[in-house]
Amino acid sequence: MTIESIIAEGVVKAVKELYGADIDPKIVNPSATKKEFEGDLTVVVFPLLKMSRKAPEATATEIGEWLASNVEAVEKFNVVKGFLNIKINPEFWLTLLHQISAEKDFGIKPVTKDSELVMVEYSSPNTNKPLHLGHVRNNLLGYSLSQILKANGYNVVKTNIVNDRGIHICKSMLAWKKWGEGATPESAGKKGDHLIGDFYVAFDKHYKQELKEIMARDGVSEEEAEKRSELMAEAREMLRKWEAGDEEVRGLWKMMNGWVYAGFDETYRRLGVDFDKIYYESDTYLEGKDLVLGGIEKGIMYRKEDGSVWADLTGDGLDHKLLLRADGTSVYMTQDIGTAKLRYQDYPIDKMIYVVGNEQNYHFQVLSLLLDKLGFKWGKDLTHFSYGMVELPEGKMKSREGTVVDADDLIDTMVGSAAEMGAERFAEMPEEESKEIARMVGLGALKYFLLKVDPRKNMLFNPKESIDFNGNTGPFIQYTYARIQSVMRKAEGFNPDATPHATPNEKECVLIQKVADFPSVVAEAGRNYSPAVIANYAYDLAKEYNQFYHDYSILREENDNVRELRLLLSYVVGRTLKSAMALLGIEMPERM
Repeated sequence: MTIESIIAEGVVKAVKELYGADIDPKIVNPSATKKEFEGDLTVVVFPLLKMSRKAPEATATEIGEWLASNVEAVEKFNVVKGFLNIKINPEFWLTLLHQISAEKDFGIKPVTKDSELVMVEYSSPNTNKPLHLGHVRNNLLGYSLSQILKANGYNVVKTNIVNDRGIHICKSMLAWKKWGEGATPESAGKKGDHLIGDFYVAFDKHYKQELKEIMARDGVSEEEAEKRSELMAEAREMLRKWEAGDEEVRGLWKMMNGWVYAGFDETYRRLGVDFDKIYYESDTYLEGKDLVLGGIEKGIMYRKEDGSVWADLTGDGLDHKLLLRADGTSVYMTQDIGTAKLRYQDYPIDKMIYVVGNEQNYHFQVLSLLLDKLGFKWGKDLTHFSYGMVELPEGKMKSREGTVVDADDLIDTMVGSAAEMGAERFAEMPEEESKEIARMVGLGALKYFLLKVDPRKNMLFNPKESIDFNGNTGPFIQYTYARIQSVMRKAEGFNPDATPHATPNEKECVLIQKVADFPSVVAEAGRNYSPAVIANYAYDLAKEYNQFYHDYSILREENDNVRELRLLLSYVVGRTLKSAMALLGIEMPERM
C-alpha cells in the first residue's frame, strides 16, 4: 500500500469511529503538503464537515489526534484552518524503503491472461519520403505510450499502418521513371527512403515549373493551370493503372517500396521503436471500398452524378465527406475504415488508440462516426491520441520542398553532439564504449526533449538545449544514474537485502517518499496518456537525489548503519530512474 492509501484508509476509519459515518476513501485524497507548512501529506477536511457537524479546525484536530493514536505511520500533525498536515514517522519510511527494494518490478503492474488488450497505432509513414522530425515525435510518443500502458497492466499490441499507395506515391514513381536513369540505393549510395524522397521533391520541382509555363503561355490562373498539367495527369493515370493491377506499374511500385522499407527499418532500429504488426494500405483499402459500397445499399452513403461516393454527416453537425473519388480511387478515410475492420478481425481489441497529430482531429471524429454507422460497435470507442506539432526555430517543415529535418540526419547530429560535449568525459574509455555512450546520450537527449512536453501542446525543438548535461534534460538524468552506479561499484560488500538500522533524516525521508510516488506516477501517465508525466517525475527524482548527494557523505560515512541506509537509498533511486526512463524508451549508461 502507498502512504496515501494508508492515510486515506485511516481517515475513513477515523470518520466512522468519531462520527459514525461511512465515507468513500476517494473523497479523502491526501496530497503532498505545501513547502511553507510542516508535514508530508495534507488532508482537506471540508468534505467531511457534514459528517462531523463541527468547524473545520475542530474536525481536522479530532481526525489528526485519532490518526496519531491509531496509525503507526503518523508521527504528528498540525492544523491550518481546514487543512490537516500530517508528518510521517521516519521509521515508516525506512520500512517502505525495504519493501520497495525487495520488489523487483516496483511500480510496474504485470500483464496477465485477463489483461485488457489495447492496440496502439503509431508512425503511419508514407512510402514517398524518409521519416522526419514530425515522425520522430510520433514514433517516440507511440512507443512510450505503449510502454506506459503495458506498465499499467494492459496487454499492448503496437501497430503501424504504412501508406504505401496513393497519388503521392505515384509522384515519386513517375519522377524516378522520367528522371531517375535507373538509379538504385546502391548506385546512388543512399538509403532507399532518402532516394525516393529525392524523387518526390523532384516531381514537385518539375510540376511547379510546368504550372509557371502554362500560366505564362495560356494566361490562366494557377488553379486552371493545375487542371491542364500533363505531369499531374500522368501521375493520376499511374494511380488508376495501379488500382487496376497493371503489371508494369505494380512491379515498379514493389521495387521502390522495397527500397523504402529497408530504409524505414534502419531508422526504426536506431530510434529503438518497433511494432508487433504492420498493416499496409494496399491490403486494407479494398476492404474499405467494399464497406463504403455496402454503405450505399444501406443508405449510409450516396453516389454523386460524377460517380464519387460521399457520406452525409450534416445530421451529426459535420459536413459531407468524400469516400471514393469519381475515378473509383479511394481516400485515407476509406483505407482507415478497412484497416479498422481487419484489426478487429485479427485481435480481440478492448481499446484502439490512434497516435496522430492534432491536424487530423476532424478525420478521427468522422472515422468514429462512420464506423458506428456501418455497424461496428467499437466505432464510438476509438481514441485519437491527438498531439501537437513540432517545429524548429526556423519555422515549419515542408516535405515536397525538401525542407524537412530528416530523422537520420537528426539522430546523427544528436549523437555527434553528445560525443563532442562528452569528449573529456569519454577520453579514458575504450573507443567502442565511448561511441555507445554517445549514442545513448544523444538519443536520450532527443527522446527526453520531445517527450517531456505535454503531448497536446505544439513544441519548438532546439537540439542545442536538449543535449545539455544540466537542467531538465535527458543527459542530466542519465548522468545522475551513472553517478549512482559509480557509487554502487565502489561500495564494497553492499547487499540490498540487508537491513540497516538507522533512522532516515528529513532529506532521506523526502527522497524515499519521492521514490514511493513512482507507482502513482505510472498510473497517472497511463490515465492521461502522457509520457511527460514520467519524464518530469524522473527529472524531479534526479534533482532531489543530486541535492542529497551533495549534502551528505555516502561512501565516507563513518556510521556503518547510516552508510548502508544511504547506499540502499541510492540503489533504489537508480533502479527507479532506470525504470522510469525505460518507459520513455531511453537507455541508461552505466558510466559517463
